[in-house]
Amino acid sequence: MSQFIDTFWGILQSSGFAQFGQEGGIWYLVMIIVGCGLLYLAIVKEFEPLILLPMAFGMILANLPGSGVIHMQYFVGDGLAHPMWLEIMNNGGLADMLYLGVKLGIYPPLIFLGIGTMTDFGPLISNPKSLLLGAAAQFGIFGTYMGARILSYTHVLQNFGLEDFTRQQSGAIAIIGGADGPTAIFVTSRLAPELLGSIAVAAYSYMALVPVIQPPIMRALTTKKERRIVMKQLRTVSKTEKIIFPIMCTIVISLIVPDSAVLVGMLMLGNLMRECGVVDRIQKTAGNELMNIITIFLALSVGCTTSANTFINLRTVLIIVLGLIAFSFGTAAGVLFGKIMCFVSHGQVNPLIGSAGVSAVPMAARVSQKEGQRENPANFLLMHAMGPNVAGVIGSAVAAGILINVLGK
Repeated sequence: MSQFIDTFWGILQSSGFAQFGQEGGIWYLVMIIVGCGLLYLAIVKEFEPLILLPMAFGMILANLPGSGVIHMQYFVGDGLAHPMWLEIMNNGGLADMLYLGVKLGIYPPLIFLGIGTMTDFGPLISNPKSLLLGAAAQFGIFGTYMGARILSYTHVLQNFGLEDFTRQQSGAIAIIGGADGPTAIFVTSRLAPELLGSIAVAAYSYMALVPVIQPPIMRALTTKKERRIVMKQLRTVSKTEKIIFPIMCTIVISLIVPDSAVLVGMLMLGNLMRECGVVDRIQKTAGNELMNIITIFLALSVGCTTSANTFINLRTVLIIVLGLIAFSFGTAAGVLFGKIMCFVSHGQVNPLIGSAGVSAVPMAARVSQKEGQRENPANFLLMHAMGPNVAGVIGSAVAAGILINVLGK
């Protein structure tokens, strides 16, 4: 009997329940609650459920004491320039293997391939001026980078016992402003992999909260008269134009910013598959089966990096706040540039479409449509907003290339 009791007591002491009572164990419980909150947003509110659901579940798995689902010490650490291949192969588990796709930058370009197969570039081709709105929305990225650098130069963070952000970390935080999860992961994995969990959660959370964050900014920066503007119908784009555009876009952008070639190239390859009409089988595979598989792998493995011992700290809170500022600035910059275009065109452009210049496709465009119809039920802005929205995807990829080129040396 005593042997049974000793065995039972030993099992209890080594269980996850006992570890909750150890020093710092309560934070694992907090992270599990956060994960459940994200599951609620994904399942009940349907905020980006394809990403948030597996990411939130990965967060829960990573914070079950003793689970050991991922070993981040094999990927990130002082003086660790490359993954510890032997340790991963000999002692790693499923999450470690899946995380290699993030660390090596495999998943984000494949996500872009799938996005390309599902996106119609027609509105952008029909109205090339919308490229300017997509470019303006990237101000949030570069503006936040400068803000993070100012914090470091003034050593404000040291007053709170925090280390200053490095140039690479500032660039990784700033990319959140593009509202593009795969791009944020791609840049962070190259510039500041130690921040990957925080930045990925922030980026995808803000993508999911586009319908909540953007409308107040849009209404604050526009007048009722501007929101009621009805735009002219876009011209019909020929099939030849749709085929030539992704080819030329890949060549021109890759020559200007070589580091963005992989993201832009895969996006344009997916779109070329869609428009050429001769590869229906692989186009459907890239946009459905492959896209779904990679989304699961990416979201689950990133969620598993959010362990309480590395995630819960003042630095993470600051990253999330800076990410919100970046996203808000990007939205505001797009709307303000839309107002400029409205003035120049003598009221032909509805400034609301400028908010779609962030990269959250197609949710940001839908928000522009909804806000336009709130003021004028006869207003249909969706296709007009898709131009800046697609431009925002391209713009965020270009911004990623610039950051990697400048900061990754």
